[in-house]
Amino acid sequence: MAASFVERHSDEITAAATVVLALLLAKLVDHSLLQRGRKLGEVVSGGTLSPVADTRLRLVRRLVFVTIIVIGIALALAQFPSVTRVATGILASSAVLGLVVGFAARQTLANAIAGILLAITQPIRIGDLVTFEEETGEVEDVRLTYTYLRCDDGRRLIVPNERLAQSPIHNHTIVDPRIQIEVSIWLEPGSDATRALELLSADEGVQARVADVEKDGIRLAVTAWTESAAERGRVAARLRQESLQRLRAESLS
Repeated sequence: MAASFVERHSDEITAAATVVLALLLAKLVDHSLLQRGRKLGEVVSGGTLSPVADTRLRLVRRLVFVTIIVIGIALALAQFPSVTRVATGILASSAVLGLVVGFAARQTLANAIAGILLAITQPIRIGDLVTFEEETGEVEDVRLTYTYLRCDDGRRLIVPNERLAQSPIHNHTIVDPRIQIEVSIWLEPGSDATRALELLSADEGVQARVADVEKDGIRLAVTAWTESAAERGRVAARLRQESLQRLRAESLS
Protein backbone atom coordinates (compact mmCIF):
# COMPACT_ATOMS: atom_id res chain seq x y z
CA MET A 1 0.00 0.00 0.00
CA ALA A 2 2.87 2.36 0.76
CA ALA A 3 4.33 1.80 -2.70
CA SER A 4 0.94 2.39 -4.27
CA PHE A 5 0.46 5.62 -2.30
CA VAL A 6 3.87 6.91 -3.34
CA GLU A 7 3.17 6.05 -6.96
CA ARG A 8 -0.21 7.83 -6.95
CA HIS A 9 1.12 10.95 -5.26
CA SER A 10 4.62 11.05 -6.68
CA ASP A 11 4.13 14.51 -8.19
CA GLU A 12 2.91 15.98 -4.91
CA ILE A 13 5.74 14.37 -2.94
CA THR A 14 8.35 15.57 -5.42
CA ALA A 15 6.89 19.08 -5.39
CA ALA A 16 6.85 19.21 -1.59
CA ALA A 17 10.41 17.92 -1.41
CA THR A 18 11.52 20.53 -3.94
CA VAL A 19 10.00 23.36 -1.89
CA VAL A 20 11.59 22.04 1.33
CA LEU A 21 14.99 21.71 -0.34
CA ALA A 22 14.69 25.22 -1.78
CA LEU A 23 13.87 26.59 1.67
CA LEU A 24 16.80 24.78 3.26
CA LEU A 25 19.14 25.92 0.50
CA ALA A 26 17.94 29.52 0.88
CA LYS A 27 18.53 29.38 4.64
CA LEU A 28 21.98 27.87 4.13
CA VAL A 29 23.04 30.46 1.56
CA ASP A 30 21.66 33.28 3.70
CA HIS A 31 23.58 32.01 6.73
CA SER A 32 26.76 31.73 4.65
CA LEU A 33 26.39 35.29 3.38
CA LEU A 34 25.81 36.54 6.92
CA GLN A 35 28.90 34.74 8.25
CA ARG A 36 30.94 36.01 5.32
CA GLY A 37 29.81 39.55 6.06
CA ARG A 38 30.75 39.25 9.73
CA LYS A 39 34.20 37.93 8.89
CA LEU A 40 34.68 40.75 6.39
CA GLY A 41 33.68 43.24 9.07
CA GLU A 42 36.22 41.80 11.49
CA VAL A 43 38.97 42.04 8.88
CA VAL A 44 38.12 45.51 7.55
CA SER A 45 36.84 47.43 10.57
CA GLY A 46 37.76 45.22 13.48
CA GLY A 47 34.29 44.07 14.47
CA THR A 48 31.30 45.44 12.58
CA LEU A 49 30.43 46.30 9.01
CA SER A 50 30.13 49.92 7.99
CA PRO A 51 26.58 51.26 7.48
CA VAL A 52 27.13 51.22 3.70
CA ALA A 53 28.27 47.58 3.62
CA ASP A 54 25.60 46.48 6.11
CA THR A 55 22.80 48.02 4.03
CA ARG A 56 24.00 46.39 0.81
CA LEU A 57 24.62 43.04 2.47
CA ARG A 58 21.05 42.92 3.77
CA LEU A 59 19.69 43.65 0.31
CA VAL A 60 21.86 40.98 -1.34
CA ARG A 61 20.82 38.40 1.27
CA ARG A 62 17.13 39.06 0.68
CA LEU A 63 17.44 39.08 -3.10
CA VAL A 64 19.27 35.73 -3.06
CA PHE A 65 16.78 34.27 -0.57
CA VAL A 66 13.74 35.31 -2.60
CA THR A 67 15.33 34.15 -5.88
CA ILE A 68 16.01 30.66 -4.53
CA ILE A 69 12.49 30.35 -3.10
CA VAL A 70 10.88 31.50 -6.38
CA ILE A 71 12.96 29.04 -8.41
CA GLY A 72 12.05 26.25 -5.97
CA ILE A 73 8.33 26.98 -6.24
CA ALA A 74 8.57 27.12 -10.04
CA LEU A 75 10.32 23.73 -10.13
CA ALA A 76 7.71 22.31 -7.76
CA LEU A 77 4.83 23.50 -9.92
CA ALA A 78 6.57 22.07 -12.98
CA GLN A 79 6.01 18.57 -11.53
CA PHE A 80 2.31 18.80 -12.40
CA PRO A 81 1.52 18.30 -16.10
CA SER A 82 -1.67 20.36 -15.86
CA VAL A 83 0.22 23.33 -14.49
CA THR A 84 2.86 22.94 -17.21
CA ARG A 85 0.18 23.01 -19.92
CA VAL A 86 -1.40 26.12 -18.42
CA ALA A 87 1.99 27.80 -18.16
CA THR A 88 2.72 26.95 -21.80
CA GLY A 89 -0.54 28.54 -22.87
CA ILE A 90 0.11 31.61 -20.80
CA LEU A 91 3.61 32.01 -22.20
CA ALA A 92 2.12 31.93 -25.68
CA SER A 93 0.37 35.19 -24.82
CA SER A 94 3.27 36.64 -22.86
CA ALA A 95 2.61 40.18 -24.06
CA VAL A 96 -0.87 40.22 -22.55
CA LEU A 97 0.42 38.50 -19.40
CA GLY A 98 3.18 41.08 -19.03
CA LEU A 99 0.67 43.92 -19.21
CA VAL A 100 -1.67 42.28 -16.69
CA VAL A 101 1.05 41.34 -14.22
CA GLY A 102 2.82 44.66 -14.65
CA PHE A 103 -0.36 46.61 -13.96
CA ALA A 104 -1.40 44.44 -11.00
CA ALA A 105 2.01 44.46 -9.36
CA ARG A 106 3.06 47.96 -10.36
CA GLN A 107 3.27 49.27 -6.80
CA THR A 108 5.13 46.23 -5.47
CA LEU A 109 7.59 46.24 -8.36
CA ALA A 110 8.14 49.99 -7.97
CA ASN A 111 8.90 49.55 -4.26
CA ALA A 112 11.30 46.66 -4.98
CA ILE A 113 13.16 48.58 -7.69
CA ALA A 114 13.32 51.62 -5.40
CA GLY A 115 14.72 49.42 -2.63
CA ILE A 116 17.50 48.21 -4.92
CA LEU A 117 18.28 51.79 -5.95
CA LEU A 118 18.36 52.92 -2.32
CA ALA A 119 20.83 50.15 -1.48
CA ILE A 120 23.05 51.06 -4.43
CA THR A 121 22.99 54.87 -4.21
CA GLN A 122 22.92 54.90 -0.37
CA PRO A 123 21.01 58.14 0.40
CA ILE A 124 20.19 56.41 3.69
CA ARG A 125 22.03 53.62 5.50
CA ILE A 126 21.42 51.37 8.48
CA GLY A 127 21.90 53.45 11.62
CA ASP A 128 21.48 56.87 9.95
CA LEU A 129 19.33 59.50 11.64
CA VAL A 130 16.90 60.86 9.04
CA THR A 131 13.89 63.14 8.84
CA PHE A 132 11.17 62.13 6.39
CA GLU A 133 7.92 64.10 6.11
CA GLU A 134 8.43 65.74 9.54
CA GLU A 135 9.15 62.37 11.20
CA THR A 136 12.65 61.89 12.62
CA GLY A 137 14.08 58.48 13.42
CA GLU A 138 16.97 56.05 13.04
CA VAL A 139 17.07 53.77 10.00
CA GLU A 140 16.54 50.32 11.47
CA ASP A 141 16.26 48.24 8.31
CA VAL A 142 16.09 48.69 4.53
CA ARG A 143 14.13 45.84 2.95
CA LEU A 144 13.16 45.11 -0.62
CA THR A 145 9.88 47.02 -0.49
CA TYR A 146 9.81 48.91 2.81
CA THR A 147 12.20 50.84 5.05
CA TYR A 148 11.82 50.78 8.84
CA LEU A 149 12.50 53.93 10.87
CA ARG A 150 12.59 53.90 14.67
CA CYS A 151 11.30 57.25 15.91
CA ASP A 152 12.46 59.03 19.06
CA ASP A 153 9.38 57.93 21.01
CA GLY A 154 9.90 54.26 20.12
CA ARG A 155 7.38 54.11 17.27
CA ARG A 156 8.40 52.34 14.07
CA LEU A 157 7.59 54.19 10.88
CA ILE A 158 7.31 51.84 7.89
CA VAL A 159 7.77 53.73 4.62
CA PRO A 160 7.37 52.31 1.08
CA ASN A 161 10.69 52.53 -0.72
CA GLU A 162 9.11 54.25 -3.71
CA ARG A 163 8.11 57.21 -1.52
CA LEU A 164 11.62 57.42 -0.09
CA ALA A 165 13.10 57.44 -3.58
CA GLN A 166 10.76 60.20 -4.77
CA SER A 167 10.71 62.47 -1.71
CA PRO A 168 13.36 64.69 -0.10
CA ILE A 169 15.08 63.07 2.90
CA HIS A 170 17.07 64.97 5.50
CA ASN A 171 19.94 62.66 6.48
CA HIS A 172 21.61 64.05 9.59
CA THR A 173 24.52 61.57 9.66
CA ILE A 174 25.37 60.72 6.05
CA VAL A 175 28.63 62.74 6.12
CA ASP A 176 29.42 62.87 9.84
CA PRO A 177 28.03 60.27 12.28
CA ARG A 178 28.10 62.87 15.06
CA ILE A 179 24.88 64.70 15.91
CA GLN A 180 24.38 68.03 17.58
CA ILE A 181 21.88 67.81 20.43
CA GLU A 182 19.95 70.89 21.53
CA VAL A 183 17.81 71.22 24.67
CA SER A 184 15.80 74.22 25.85
CA ILE A 185 16.14 75.70 29.33
CA TRP A 186 13.74 78.44 30.47
CA LEU A 187 14.54 81.34 32.79
CA GLU A 188 12.02 83.55 34.53
CA PRO A 189 11.58 87.09 33.17
CA GLY A 190 14.25 89.41 34.50
CA SER A 191 16.74 86.61 35.31
CA ASP A 192 20.46 87.12 34.77
CA ALA A 193 20.79 85.49 31.36
CA THR A 194 24.49 86.37 31.07
CA ARG A 195 25.35 84.50 34.27
CA ALA A 196 23.19 81.57 33.20
CA LEU A 197 25.04 81.33 29.88
CA GLU A 198 28.38 81.28 31.71
CA LEU A 199 27.23 78.43 33.95
CA LEU A 200 25.78 76.36 31.14
CA SER A 201 28.85 76.79 28.89
CA ALA A 202 31.35 75.79 31.58
CA ASP A 203 31.90 72.26 30.26
CA GLU A 204 34.08 71.61 27.22
CA GLY A 205 32.05 70.93 24.10
CA VAL A 206 28.87 72.49 25.52
CA GLN A 207 27.57 75.81 24.20
CA ALA A 208 24.65 77.93 25.33
CA ARG A 209 22.88 80.88 23.73
CA VAL A 210 19.75 82.94 24.13
CA ALA A 211 17.31 81.39 21.67
CA ASP A 212 14.19 83.41 22.39
CA VAL A 213 12.84 86.12 24.66
CA GLU A 214 9.13 86.17 25.48
CA LYS A 215 6.94 87.79 28.07
CA ASP A 216 6.73 84.47 29.93
CA GLY A 217 10.49 83.94 30.12
CA ILE A 218 13.85 83.58 28.39
CA ARG A 219 14.63 80.43 26.46
CA LEU A 220 18.23 79.27 26.45
CA ALA A 221 19.44 76.69 23.91
CA VAL A 222 22.14 74.33 25.20
CA THR A 223 23.97 72.26 22.57
CA ALA A 224 26.47 69.42 22.60
CA TRP A 225 27.70 66.77 20.17
CA THR A 226 27.17 62.99 20.32
CA GLU A 227 29.28 60.36 18.60
CA SER A 228 26.28 58.51 17.14
CA ALA A 229 22.52 58.75 16.74
CA ALA A 230 21.97 56.04 19.35
CA GLU A 231 23.38 58.30 22.10
CA ARG A 232 21.24 61.37 21.44
CA GLY A 233 18.56 60.54 24.02
CA ARG A 234 21.05 59.91 26.81
CA VAL A 235 23.06 63.05 26.03
CA ALA A 236 19.92 65.21 25.88
CA ALA A 237 18.75 63.92 29.27
CA ARG A 238 22.18 64.59 30.79
CA LEU A 239 22.26 68.14 29.39
CA ARG A 240 18.86 68.97 30.89
CA GLN A 241 19.72 67.53 34.29
CA GLU A 242 23.12 69.22 34.60
CA SER A 243 21.81 72.53 33.30
CA LEU A 244 18.95 72.65 35.80
CA GLN A 245 21.24 71.67 38.67
CA ARG A 246 23.66 74.48 37.90
CA LEU A 247 20.95 77.09 37.56
CA ARG A 248 19.25 76.03 40.78
CA ALA A 249 22.57 76.16 42.64
CA GLU A 250 22.77 79.85 41.66
CA SER A 251 19.04 80.45 42.30
CA LEU A 252 18.45 81.15 38.61
CA SER A 253 15.81 78.48 38.13
